[in-house]
Amino acid sequence: MQITIEHRPSYSLGILKLDPREQVRVEGGAMVSMSQGIQLETGATGGILQSLKRSFLGGESFFQNIYTAPEMGGEITVAPALPGDLQTLSIHAGEEMLLQSGSYVASEIDINTDTHWGGAKTFFGGEGLFMLKLTGMGEVVISSYGAIFERVLSPGEIYTVDTGHLVAFPAQMPFRVRAVGGIKSTLFSGEGLVVDLTGPGRVLMQTRSMSAFLSWLVPQLPKRSD
Repeated sequence: MQITIEHRPSYSLGILKLDPREQVRVEGGAMVSMSQGIQLETGATGGILQSLKRSFLGGESFFQNIYTAPEMGGEITVAPALPGDLQTLSIHAGEEMLLQSGSYVASEIDINTDTHWGGAKTFFGGEGLFMLKLTGMGEVVISSYGAIFERVLSPGEIYTVDTGHLVAFPAQMPFRVRAVGGIKSTLFSGEGLVVDLTGPGRVLMQTRSMSAFLSWLVPQLPKRSD
């Protein structure tokens, strides 16, 4: 599969070029267009229980779509639901990556997705850290709200990221979820939970936070009068 990403970073579109009879797994609702002859099969990837975990905990669709190219190959274009970026991740054999819920878009057929519990929701922070665990071998297309940027941490380096901005990091990277400062800071600083990540490894982040946007948007909505 050859992947090209256009219209970055605000309204990214992924163009997936498939070899003859090649298959690709796509998140429900992510397909924008496809060439003639591509066949679609919809199913609960990994079985009912794993699909339920992925749907309720990981923020992904219960059903995923598998597209199969015809004998001459084909093309599928994909895009996320929110304005933002797309990026490819290469997963190698024996490697595991953790991906924020809602960021999975598409992958080669040998990539497996499962839900990983990475923290606990607290009374003050509404964002826990449910993440998808990616294993297998192949290319994955992921999305973000806003643009994607990364930091490569050196061994022992600690880097703190707001949970609403964290996109992906290696599963073997040590991390700790905590509130910002004390009770006063947590209540009035405008921040919720953060993650302390310890290198080495690559950390992907997004420039916008959905929870921050909703915190701004909801008070602006018209109130229903009595």
